[in-house]
Amino acid sequence: MAKDTVEVLIEGGTATPGPPLGPALGPFGINMMQVVEEINQKSADFAGMKVPVIVTIDRDTKEFEIEIGTPPTTALIMEELGIEKASHEPGLDIINDLPIETALKITRMKFDSLLSNDYKAGIKEVIGTCVSMGLSVDGKDPREVQKDIDAGKYDDLFEE
Repeated sequence: MAKDTVEVLIEGGTATPGPPLGPALGPFGINMMQVVEEINQKSADFAGMKVPVIVTIDRDTKEFEIEIGTPPTTALIMEELGIEKASHEPGLDIINDLPIETALKITRMKFDSLLSNDYKAGIKEVIGTCVSMGLSVDGKDPREVQKDIDAGKYDDLFEE
């Protein structure tokens, strides 16, 4: 069973049969529109951001699997806050505030690629990124919010 893998970078929700996808997948003889539709469906949440896409093709059956990566946490935070870049002096210059609810939304988007086993640990990873970007979280230092999470102050957020 021979499998081939094609990796491309595509703007979320906007894949087309043209480049970079078409030329990369053309030689495999698979249904291009099915691939494009599935990529757009799976990457719709990342509209406006570049996402890594991996298409695995079975040469014999022409079946394919699509895996969508996620943009870096910093890109998701900047998109959510509508900012162009992070602080040049993160320790001194706080440039924006990330609401805890938005941090949880980003955690849910990134969860499959985070190192955490649950949302409580995952959100601490996302909030940790805010430290190096010069952002506060819910009006506080991100490290303070991480301690608050450990202390159970935000437990109501994690109840499914």
